[in-house]
Amino acid sequence: MNPNDAITRRGLLGQALGAAALISAVDSASQLFAQTPEPPARIRESLDFGWKFFKGDAPGAQQPGFADASWRSLDLPHDWSIEGPFAQNEPSGGAGGYAPAGIGWYRKRFRLPASYGDRKVSVEFDGVYQNSEVWINGQYLGKRPFGYISFAYDLTPRLNAGGENVLAVKVDNSRQPGSRWYSGSGIYRHTWLVAVNPVHVAQWGTFVTTPRVSKDSATVHVRTRVRNETATAASCSLATAVVNREGLVVQTEETAQEIGPHAEYEFGQSLTVDRPMLWNVAAPYLYRVRSTVHVGRELVDEYETAIGIREAIFDADRGFLLNGEHVKLNGVCLHHDGGAVGAAVPERVWERRFEVLREMGCNAIRTSHNPPAPEFLDLCDRMGFLVMNEAFDEWKAGKGQVRGNGYSRVYDEWHERDVTDFVRRDRNHPSVVLWSCGNEIGDQLSEHGVEILRELLAIFHREDATRPVTAGCDQIAAEPKSAPVEFLSLLDVVGYNYADRWRERRELSYSLDKAAHPNWRMIGTESTGMGGQRGDYRGIVPASSGQAAGLAASPGVSSAAGGGRGFGGGAGRRLDTEQLWKFVRTHDYVAGDFMWTGIDYLGEAFGASRGASSGVIDSCGFPKDGYYFYQSQWSEKPVLHLFPHWNWKGREGVFVPVTCYTNCDSVELFLNGRSVGVKGYMFPRYGMQGRYGQYAPTAPGAVRTTNDLHLTWDVPYAPGTLKAVGMKGGRVVAEVEVSTTGDPAALGLSVDRNAIRADRSDVAHVTVKVLDAQGRLHPDADNEITFEVQGAGRLIGVDNGNMGDMAADFKGKIRKAYQGMCLGIVQSTASAGQIRLTATSPDLMSATVTIASKA
Repeated sequence: MNPNDAITRRGLLGQALGAAALISAVDSASQLFAQTPEPPARIRESLDFGWKFFKGDAPGAQQPGFADASWRSLDLPHDWSIEGPFAQNEPSGGAGGYAPAGIGWYRKRFRLPASYGDRKVSVEFDGVYQNSEVWINGQYLGKRPFGYISFAYDLTPRLNAGGENVLAVKVDNSRQPGSRWYSGSGIYRHTWLVAVNPVHVAQWGTFVTTPRVSKDSATVHVRTRVRNETATAASCSLATAVVNREGLVVQTEETAQEIGPHAEYEFGQSLTVDRPMLWNVAAPYLYRVRSTVHVGRELVDEYETAIGIREAIFDADRGFLLNGEHVKLNGVCLHHDGGAVGAAVPERVWERRFEVLREMGCNAIRTSHNPPAPEFLDLCDRMGFLVMNEAFDEWKAGKGQVRGNGYSRVYDEWHERDVTDFVRRDRNHPSVVLWSCGNEIGDQLSEHGVEILRELLAIFHREDATRPVTAGCDQIAAEPKSAPVEFLSLLDVVGYNYADRWRERRELSYSLDKAAHPNWRMIGTESTGMGGQRGDYRGIVPASSGQAAGLAASPGVSSAAGGGRGFGGGAGRRLDTEQLWKFVRTHDYVAGDFMWTGIDYLGEAFGASRGASSGVIDSCGFPKDGYYFYQSQWSEKPVLHLFPHWNWKGREGVFVPVTCYTNCDSVELFLNGRSVGVKGYMFPRYGMQGRYGQYAPTAPGAVRTTNDLHLTWDVPYAPGTLKAVGMKGGRVVAEVEVSTTGDPAALGLSVDRNAIRADRSDVAHVTVKVLDAQGRLHPDADNEITFEVQGAGRLIGVDNGNMGDMAADFKGKIRKAYQGMCLGIVQSTASAGQIRLTATSPDLMSATVTIASKA
């Protein structure tokens, strides 16, 4: 959790007033602050609401008197690129998803009471993409090129206390192509107004570590930077308390120190927590460190930091250990967009996605390839994900896809400040167990690469000596030139992008380097996953004569399954993925693996596509078949998944390969009640034990018909029902059916939550399914769906998961179903009440769902 947060994301005052009072005053900070006659020592309030926006350049817009009445009114976060229109002639190109970019201006008016003249007031931006420039009351505050970094400006010397203030922000994303994936454009993350006393804890001013951890006790070490911005020395005392989830103080420590004028002092305190609740992936228990600052007897600041007590170790032989226990990092790489909402992702969108990933058995996330939003890591803390937190996609050497417009252009000037801010912001998150200083960096091959890496590592280690640093290296053992051993040996953990890519490494993988460099700590920072277009089986189901031509010409599908890298669905790729996973699973010294990718993302597209279909979850959050492969390997619960669908009219008698992902001991497949055969696999396999000829007992009914991690049957197609029965431990633990459906007849709606908060930010996801007369999903329906929302909400995005659907508008109200499904995202307003979403389609029975929006 962001250490600068005060109890809730709305801040201390927001908690005291409640959501309704907060929303009613969002357009006038003076009204908000005036409601509390004795405001708390620290105030941190959302500045997201009531902005003006203009897409294009507006010379002079930084001046307070600039006429902006005709500008569009909106709330933040905001991404103008996702609003389109998308076009294949956009300068962003396929790398940027063919999205519009350019220049945009934002303006915000607010008032502060005269009493705030003796406060230090600042504005915080969680992220602006990119090249932002900020003014307050016409006075220039500064520029920040990097679009993923959080930053702040002191407003105090330039504020009109008691009068109106105008904040202006220019965003320049005109240098295109500027990213190898969809970036979005605008103030796409949250903004905050912070008011503190002149003596206060500095921004990101605490650093909490747990140098000694056991089940009996833990040492919590807290470094706190307190700043005195007065002209005289201040006699300060810092009281630090560890507070448990129930709000009880479990340990305290107090230290006194005089801090000179315009000076900063870093306190160091150690507290012992008896019988701590340890943070882990199964039970991510969070404490809070409460830092209270007094000058004399006056309370001048109160600051809270969420922490988890845990020990995280990467070991050259045992891999990753969490609280002394071996944990394999079952990881996915994620880009930062949220599908239909672009880069301005509501927190609930990430939470739902994380829920789906957790159900798959995923326990680790790589933030590819940039610092994430603060709330992204807050969720990882609360939900128990381990994070590889990545800084850059470029150092000094640029990448061809962005033609000199990437981070390399500003690296020399900005990298130290960006890394420092990045680490200080995120180093208290228990979820963050590994830093990454870069992805597939071109400098790994340059003559200066070793020195660049050494300098970067020094910055990371200066700011956080408790976590190791890696990089996603794609040139290990590459030809004709490979990353030098000196470069790789500098890394605390050697990160492998596609460890099985070169020559004999397809079979031997990490083992060659383990033999040559036994002290290296190793992790798979990126590997091929099992993506492809959801529900598209035209590559595996043979066409009958006369159908092949129409099959090849079908729209919306490419040989790359939607564009991007490594995204075919072929059987060979599936076998390679299974083979690499077998190696990672059975070799403890490989800490884990992050497969590419967990979720489809916009950009990195080729041809008629908006993005990459490499994920095992599509952009709507709907699982694909590959999702169930990982679930069968990463989770303990019984998994039984069959594909393809069973609607193959005109192909009667054609043999269809039926695939099953499972962790059952055996599976029997039936077609229309007749057995097609029993199959199974065993992994990992074990040899003799104890004495010659003695094997570990096998489970009753277990069979082994393959060494693959999936089962297949070639079944002559006949309409009806496929049924799979999974056995484990001699009993039936799972059954699944796939039936031939009738024609589309109706729409069915489901919603992820029946109630949301009336705060102008919370969202609900409404899934639309095209059903036959018996209520079964029609697996290839593409009916056009119209969404209508009434009441206390608004539609903020529609999607169907088909990256090849170039004609659709993410912000419209019409979307074609893809493989029988699509999605609408509804956001609350400030008013409590009912939200009604109705989905209609010609010739189909409509459907309505109601969502409660509560204050």
